[in-house]
Amino acid sequence: MIDGIFEHQDSHGGGGVITNGDTQWMTAGAGILHIERPPEHLVASGGLFHGIQLWVNLPRANKFNPPRYQDIRGKEAVLLSSDDGGTLLRLIAGEVAGHTGPGATFTPITMIHATVSPGARLSMPWNPGFNALAYVLAGRGAAGVDRRPVHKGQLAVFGPGGAITLSADRTQSSAEPNLEVLLLGGRPIREPVVHYGPFVMNTKAEIIQAIEDYQAGRFGVIPAERMPHTGGEAPPA
Repeated sequence: MIDGIFEHQDSHGGGGVITNGDTQWMTAGAGILHIERPPEHLVASGGLFHGIQLWVNLPRANKFNPPRYQDIRGKEAVLLSSDDGGTLLRLIAGEVAGHTGPGATFTPITMIHATVSPGARLSMPWNPGFNALAYVLAGRGAAGVDRRPVHKGQLAVFGPGGAITLSADRTQSSAEPNLEVLLLGGRPIREPVVHYGPFVMNTKAEIIQAIEDYQAGRFGVIPAERMPHTGGEAPPA
């Protein structure tokens, strides 16, 4: 959650409220129902709501692991800076340069929120066995040693290597004064992927089984006394 407030509740007792800089990390595993929404007072007031939802695939061997929920407060993220002080890194999950983030994941991944000041350049080590992506949340800059231009809403995919390079344009808009980037990547699973709606499995037969399990109520029930008035449900990923 970058700005605003978000509520979560699930059928295995997980839940809570997150706000600026907080992260909710849910492992759907063998099946879970969850509801997530901004609180009613934020909707009624037309308040700010800005966040990112990321789905991470599980290896076949972990797709039926017991569901799990993590509540990661913004202050728990590991704060790092570039050598020149021009970039602030918030390490949420994974490892970089000997530092480890608080998020525990079944799929080995690294997830970082980077703020690059105008004119600053970030060059950081990266696990050469991981793929590497940079999603631009705000601002303008360049990705890679060949300085490919990137701007808000674009995704940069890096090639093989042991480092990631980003730079921010010297001039940014007043509304977006910095280059804000979500850096993420992980060890490739290299397994077939089949998805249907909120279900992500390895085969069509597994998708059908997941739907049948959901319809049969095997993913649990969210307690009615705590259920928000609106929201959605998402079985396993």
